Amino acid sequence: MNLLTQLSKYMFLILILFFTLEDYIFFLKKGPHARNRVVRRQFTIIYIFVLLGFLLIFLNTRDMMAVVLGGGILVYFTVTLSCYRLIYSGASMLLVNNMLMLLGIGFVIIARLDMDKAVKQFMIAAAGTVVAFIVPVIIERMSFLRRLTWLYAGLGIALLGVVLALATVSGGAKLSISVGGITLQFSEIVKITLVFYMAAMLKERRDFRQVAVTAAVAALHVVILVLSTDLGTALVFFIATLVVVFVATGRPIYPLTGLAAGALASVAAYFLFGHVRQRVVAWQDPFAVYDTSGYQIGQALFGIGSGGWFGMGLYGGKPTAIPVASKDFIFAALCEEFGSVFCICLILICMSLFLLIVTISTQIDDRFYRLIAIGLGAEYAFQVFLTIGGVTKFIPMTGITLPLVSYGGSSVMSTIIMLAIVQGLYILRDDELAEEEAYNY
Repeated sequence: MNLLTQLSKYMFLILILFFTLEDYIFFLKKGPHARNRVVRRQFTIIYIFVLLGFLLIFLNTRDMMAVVLGGGILVYFTVTLSCYRLIYSGASMLLVNNMLMLLGIGFVIIARLDMDKAVKQFMIAAAGTVVAFIVPVIIERMSFLRRLTWLYAGLGIALLGVVLALATVSGGAKLSISVGGITLQFSEIVKITLVFYMAAMLKERRDFRQVAVTAAVAALHVVILVLSTDLGTALVFFIATLVVVFVATGRPIYPLTGLAAGALASVAAYFLFGHVRQRVVAWQDPFAVYDTSGYQIGQALFGIGSGGWFGMGLYGGKPTAIPVASKDFIFAALCEEFGSVFCICLILICMSLFLLIVTISTQIDDRFYRLIAIGLGAEYAFQVFLTIGGVTKFIPMTGITLPLVSYGGSSVMSTIIMLAIVQGLYILRDDELAEEEAYNY
């Protein structure tokens, strides 16, 4: 078993290296046939990765659920890819592949940490994918979405207000509420409604008054999150606002002013909230406060250091010693068992996904849809930065999960829907180009 563990870690590394390389080769390919070959090779890699991962989990645990779950995931991936090809012939299969690869990595490491959580994650991801198949149709046929400006704002503020009023404190913040035994994190939904609101506001008018009103409503979202002490999500909303406003107006004065205000707000948060001060102290020297606030980040750093470049192999390390390893600190668990080279490739896959979203946004002529794509992309990219930066002690920990990889139903569901929205915009643009070519012909 030890020999198999050691051999498998190099197999995992080779698989993700090839997948990452294909990710960037795809952008260099011009014809559809060449790109389809890249997509097919990537899906083969995803299939082998999940198969190998759950085979090792079964051999180490003798839990038949590993076989059942692994088989279910492979069926889910196959059906997802096939449905996109059959239903949406113009879909970006690279976007689908990146989503499935990140989900696959998450399924394997979560199952290694806690099989029950992996089963729940799989069920939620499958349900989210079913919803995702409907999203492109909604984007294409419901043009009135651009006129629901204040509905987006009202819904977002109302959902955040419910959490502020009714949620219980967890980890120093009010994050979610439970309804019928189901935990709901409404801020994940508001990530989408806030971007739609800003895009609707700035699709036509971009004068100072319009920007000021847009920023004020976005700031109200952030203030409610700050009052809930959910500062990680508040940062994501804040950065998304700056990016959307800058892309819409092209004036750097707005984001620069926003960054200055954000810096002052960060200093204020340090003095107002005790758990923020604890996280800053733990960031400065986690081992000086190892027995208290530095324990989580200290254990994470031990895990990253133990893994080295190539990892200790699946079940070769002790990632369960890292607190909340399946959520906030899943990157540390991956570094320990899969290695730093593997996790660098993971970061490159996340970057590729962001670059793909940005590329899609630049190909869209409609300003409303373009701002939606860039806003959702900014939220995704900054969430990845906050998660990995916090775990590696580059920045103070913010309690944000790694999209599609970390355990968390609301996060996985919202990210899948966000990518489905981007997919819908890509398909819509592809259809418009086809119509233009037919008309010119």
